[in-house]
Amino acid sequence: MTTDPSGDPMSEENPLGHRVVVRYRLPPGQPQRFTDVIGVLIGWDPPTVRTADDAVITLDPAQIVALKAVGPRPVRTREIRALEAAAADGWPGVERERIDGWLASAGHGYTGRANSAVPLGDPETGGPASVLDQNVLLRLDLWYSGHSLPLRLRLPDRLAPVPPHWHVWGETRVLGVDIDNVVLPQGPAMVRVDPAPTPEWLELRRFSGEDAVDVAPPEPDEAVLTAVRDGIVGFAALGLPNPLAIGRGAVTTAPDGRIWVGLTCITVAAPHRRRGLGTLVCAELLRWGHKHGATHAYVQVEADNHAALELYRDMGFLDHHGYRYAAPTAP
Repeated sequence: MTTDPSGDPMSEENPLGHRVVVRYRLPPGQPQRFTDVIGVLIGWDPPTVRTADDAVITLDPAQIVALKAVGPRPVRTREIRALEAAAADGWPGVERERIDGWLASAGHGYTGRANSAVPLGDPETGGPASVLDQNVLLRLDLWYSGHSLPLRLRLPDRLAPVPPHWHVWGETRVLGVDIDNVVLPQGPAMVRVDPAPTPEWLELRRFSGEDAVDVAPPEPDEAVLTAVRDGIVGFAALGLPNPLAIGRGAVTTAPDGRIWVGLTCITVAAPHRRRGLGTLVCAELLRWGHKHGATHAYVQVEADNHAALELYRDMGFLDHHGYRYAAPTAP
């Protein structure tokens, strides 16, 4: 992608909201004629780039020589650990305890995230979790036994290996986005965000939006759904009293100070899918999260849920990392 100094920047694919490298001319008298800036393109008129250290640089279009979209920068291990900590606070279960750098959570057996241990490391130093030796495993196993639950580990990329001979399942992708890079729908909001789920919200979530199922799933655990640690939670619904689409948002702060809103429980009633209702719910939760201080958003999507991954990537979410579950016996 190139820019003629006398023309408008044009490209085959609009890079707004994506990572770019921009080459531009320096004023006369400088030791070199050109320099580059790398960051996320957050404005087009004039071209404006946010760099990795959050500096915002506005460029003169007449000085730009080339502007090219590039792949996202590699995600650092400490960034994975920080996002996982924010996500753990956004879905903490009802009981939790730190055990040698592992955060063990319990939530009446409702959902894997609320009933598994994740290696978040030392909250004071930011260092990694201790080696997963037999002593640590024994302590984790005893903790879960005391809560009448099986031992389950949640293992994000690069934070801890799968123990030898353990069963692995539930491969999940974690995607993130800078909220300022998302173009949110304008006009009157059709989505309502409440501090607690209504019975109708819970019913749609219970059946995953399906009209009929062979076996009725268990009731959603409201205590787990409404739990949040050092943050705020909201429940979005489109359509009243019986919603057509719902979602949950949780705003929490990562150890590095970044404030995230996590989008979970996005559900659309079966007869109303593929009409953009899920996108409307997500957009309103992003707006709600931003009003409560969030600068970034994340979602956690099962790796084989291609429709959901496509929805979020169309909104501008980028792959951040993945995680999977592991246990000594098959689930």
